[in-house]
Amino acid sequence: MAPGYVVWLSEVSGDDVATVGGKNASLGEMLRNLADAGIRVPDGFAATAEAYRDFVDANDLRERVAGALAKWRSGETTLSRTGQQARRLLTDAVFPEVIAQAIRGAYRELSERADRDDLDVAVRSSATAEDLPEASFAGQQETFLNVRGEAAVLDACRRCFASLFTDRAITYREDHGFDHLDVALSVGVQRMVRADEAGAGVMFSIDTESGFPHVVLLNAGWGLGEGVVSGVVDPDEYLVFKPLLEEERLKPIVSKTLGRKAAKIIYGAAGGNATRRVRTSREERKRFVLDDDEILTLARWACSIEDHYGRPMDMEWAKDGETGELFVVQARPETVQARRDAALLKTYRLKGQGRRLVTGLAIGDAVATGAVCNLHSPEDIDRFVDGAVLVTEMTDPDWVPIMKRAAAIVTDHGGRTSHAAIVSRELAIAAIVGTGNATEVLEDGQEITVSCCEGSEGFVYEGIVDHEVEDLELEDVPETSTKVMLNLGEPAAALRWWRLPADGIGLARIEFIVNEHIKIHPMALVRFQELSDRKAHDHIAELTADFDDKTQYFVEMLASGIARIAASRHPAPVIVRMSDFKTNEYADLVGGREFEPEEENPMLGWRGASRYYDEGYREGFALECRAIRRVRDEIGLDNVIVMIPFCRTLEEADRVLEVLDDNGLARGKNGLEVYVMAEIPSNVILADGFARRFDGFSVGSNDLTQLVLGVDRDSDRLHALFDEHNPAVTRFIAQLVQAAHDHRRKVGLCGQAPSDDPAFARFLVEAGIDSISVSPDGFMRVKHHVAAAEQEARSRSGRPAR
Repeated sequence: MAPGYVVWLSEVSGDDVATVGGKNASLGEMLRNLADAGIRVPDGFAATAEAYRDFVDANDLRERVAGALAKWRSGETTLSRTGQQARRLLTDAVFPEVIAQAIRGAYRELSERADRDDLDVAVRSSATAEDLPEASFAGQQETFLNVRGEAAVLDACRRCFASLFTDRAITYREDHGFDHLDVALSVGVQRMVRADEAGAGVMFSIDTESGFPHVVLLNAGWGLGEGVVSGVVDPDEYLVFKPLLEEERLKPIVSKTLGRKAAKIIYGAAGGNATRRVRTSREERKRFVLDDDEILTLARWACSIEDHYGRPMDMEWAKDGETGELFVVQARPETVQARRDAALLKTYRLKGQGRRLVTGLAIGDAVATGAVCNLHSPEDIDRFVDGAVLVTEMTDPDWVPIMKRAAAIVTDHGGRTSHAAIVSRELAIAAIVGTGNATEVLEDGQEITVSCCEGSEGFVYEGIVDHEVEDLELEDVPETSTKVMLNLGEPAAALRWWRLPADGIGLARIEFIVNEHIKIHPMALVRFQELSDRKAHDHIAELTADFDDKTQYFVEMLASGIARIAASRHPAPVIVRMSDFKTNEYADLVGGREFEPEEENPMLGWRGASRYYDEGYREGFALECRAIRRVRDEIGLDNVIVMIPFCRTLEEADRVLEVLDDNGLARGKNGLEVYVMAEIPSNVILADGFARRFDGFSVGSNDLTQLVLGVDRDSDRLHALFDEHNPAVTRFIAQLVQAAHDHRRKVGLCGQAPSDDPAFARFLVEAGIDSISVSPDGFMRVKHHVAAAEQEARSRSGRPAR
C-alpha cells in the first residue's frame, strides 16, 4: 500500500478523524478496543482524506469547485446547478495511478482475507467533519452496497468523493459553519454482511423521543439496513431495559412491536443494479426479525459501545444470513438528546380535539398546526409553502431543504430510526412516521393539527386544535419528606416524564392498557373457541392473528405496558392497580357482552376484588397475574407493587390473597408487596384488619368521598355536595393514616385535590400521609404545596413535619 493513501480500519482509532473521517475512525476504534467484549465489526480499509485531497489537486478541482460555490453564494446560479457542476467535476476526474493502485491492492488483500475472488463490499463515505458529538452529518454523503471488482470499487470511491457536494451536504455545511473545501472525505471499504439473507437495522443507547437514558431502542427489518435507515420499511421495534442486562437469568425486553415490514432490499441480479427492493413474504411480515437472545446481545453491545465512548450512541447493526452472526457496521454519537437542556422540560397539551384522521409513530413531543402540502418528490420544492405540514411517502436526504421549512412532517412509511424521524428530531419539529395512509387521507390545503404529545403514538386531527405549551424548570424543585408520586395509565407517556423528580408511581391503572391497547375482554380470549358472537370472534381473530394462544396476546400486551411504566421509575416503587372496570365498561370491550351482567348500579356492583375469585372472571384475573409475574420475574422489574381495588370485607381480602397465591403472586414471595385501595368506609373502619393483610393503603379520594357522603360523583345536580374537604371525609383519612402507622403500614393518596388546593395538601401533610400521587402536569404544583405545608408545620412545632 502507498503510505498515506490507504489504512486498515484495525489500525485507526477515534483520534484519527482528520485522517479517515468520523465514521471510519469510529469503526477502527471499535475493532481495536471492543473485540474483547464480543462486538463484531466487519473487516475493511479506508482510503484516507489525503487520498481525497491529492485526487482533487491532481485534477485541478479546488479552484473550479470554489468558483462554482462562489457563484451560488452571490446568487448567480442555483444550488441544484452548483451541486451538479461540482459533482460532475469529481466523477469525471481520474485517479492518480498511485492512489488507484493503493486502493486496488487493499481490495485484493481484503478479498484474500475472506478467501473470495472479487469480494462483495460496502463502500461508505466518511467526512472529516462527520459523526461528531456536536454535529450529525448522517446521510449527507453516499453509501454503495454489494460492490464487486477493482474497477467497481474505484468507481464507488469516486462517487463517494462527489457526494461531498450533494445539494443536501452543501446546505448542511453552510448552515453549520463548515468550510466546504476544508472538509475532506475518506472512503471506507468493508466486507459486506449478508443481511440481504437475514436482517439489519438501527439501535440507540437512549430513548430517541424522551432522552430516557436507561433503555436501548432497536429497529429491525428484513434485508439490508438501507431499508430501515431510509424509511422504506416500517420496522420491528424493541425496547430493552439497560440496568438489568447483566443479570443472565432475566430477559429485560420491555416491549416488542411487530412492524409491517412490507419490503426489503436485497442483492440485485448479476449484471444489473447492485441492490433491489422486493416485497416481503407473508411469513416474514408476521415474524420478528430478531429472537430474544439476539435482541439482548445487541442491547449489551450498545451498552458496551456507549460505555466506551462515554456518551449515548446511534448505531447500525446487521445479521449475516450465511453465518447467523451479528455485526455492528456504524456507531456515531447521538446528537439530538445530547444537546437538550436537561433542566428544562417543555410540555404540550391539547385543549380541544378534532376528528382523528391519521395515526402513526410520534417523533418528539410537540404539537404543530398548518395546511397540508402533499408532495411525492423533493423536486416539487417550488410547490411548498413555508409553514405548511409536509405529507409524503417517506424522506431521504434530498428532502432536507423542504423539511427545514415545514411546521411538521407526516409520512406513510418509516420507523423511529428512519431518515424522516432523525432529521425531524434534529430540526426540533413534530413528525408522525409510519402512518400507512397519510398521503391518501390528507388533502392539499387541508388544515390539520399534528399531535405528538399523547405518548408514543402520534395523531393527526382535522382542523386547528387549540393547545398550550409550558416550560417546567427542573432545577428549582424543593425537597420534601412526603413522597410525591405520579398517576399514570398510558405506557407510551411514561418515558416522557422521566425527568420529573418523582418518588415513583403511586397509581398505574391497567384499565387504560386494556381499553386502549388490548381492546378485548380477557374472558373472550379464555373462551375464544366458544364465543357465540361471530362478529366479536372475527374481530378478536384479526387482533390476535400473530398468537396461536389467544390468552398470550393479553399477557404480552399487558406485561409490555406495565413494564414500560415500571422501567421509567425503576428502582422506585410502581404501584399497579389490578383491573377495576365496572360491568358496563367491561361489556364494551370486544367480546365482553357475553360475560357481563346488566346492573342497575355498576359503581356498586361486580367490580374490583369481588371479580378476582368469582368463577365468572377468575380465569381472566389469572391472565392479569401472569402479566405481573412476567414483569417482575422474567423482565426483572421487581419494583412493581400489586394493589387491590374495591375490597369490601376482610373475608374478601383473604379470598383475593389466596387467588394471588394460586397464581404465583404470594405476598412476600420475592419481595412482593400487596396494597389495598382505601375507597370504601369499611376499609377505614376495619383498618386494623386490612393492615394485617396488606402492606400498604392508597386512598382513592373520589370513591371514598362519594361513599362517605352518599353523593354520586358524576351527578351535576349534586356537584356542590361532592367535597373532599368535608370533615367526614378528612376525619376518615386521618383515622386511616393513624391506624396504618400503628401497624407500620404506609398510606398514600391519589387524586386531583392536592394539585388544585394547597389547603388540602396541607391537611394531608399534617395528617402524616406518606405519599401523594398526582397527574404529571400537576406534579410541580403539588411539590411546592407540600414543601410549603411541611415548612409551615416545622415553623409551628420547631421540628420536622413528622
